[in-house]
Order: sequence, then structure tokens, then C-alpha cells
Amino acid sequence: MARKSLLAREAKRQKMVDKYKKIRQELKESGNYDALQALPKNANPIRLHNRCLMTGRARGVYRKFGVSRLVFREMALRGEIPGIKKSSW
Repeated sequence: MARKSLLAREAKRQKMVDKYKKIRQELKESGNYDALQALPKNANPIRLHNRCLMTGRARGVYRKFGVSRLVFREMALRGEIPGIKKSSW
């Protein structure tokens, strides 16, 4: 489980990205890069991380399922993900 502070920081970044999304787009279209630089760094969507919905892990997260590779494996072995089964050859 990720620390609560990391999850809170990520939520704060997401909120800031949503707040400045329209403003950033307008500034980019107009070509006003000086004003774009003046915006907060966390308003940039590049700074967001994909996090596991179950554990909050930031690395090894499958976009399609929204969970980390570790949680994905456990869920697949228990049969909780439709259409996924352990392969053997």
C-alpha cells in the first residue's frame, strides 16, 4: 500500500490539472508561452502518474485494468478478471 501522503499529493495534482486545463489550452493556441510558464508546475498533466486502484502503486500499472502487475496476477489467478487465464505451453 502506498503512503497516504503520496496518494493525497497525486489527488492534489489531478485537481490542479483539471482546474488549469482550459487556461493551458487557450495559452498554447495563442502562442503565449511566457504566460504558460507562469502557471504552476503541477498544472501540467505530464506530472501525473498512473496509480493502482487497489494499492496505490505507481509502477507496473496496466492502463486497461487500472491495477498493478502484482494485483493483476492475483486477480487473474482467482478468476476475477473475465477472459484472462494463466497460460501454459
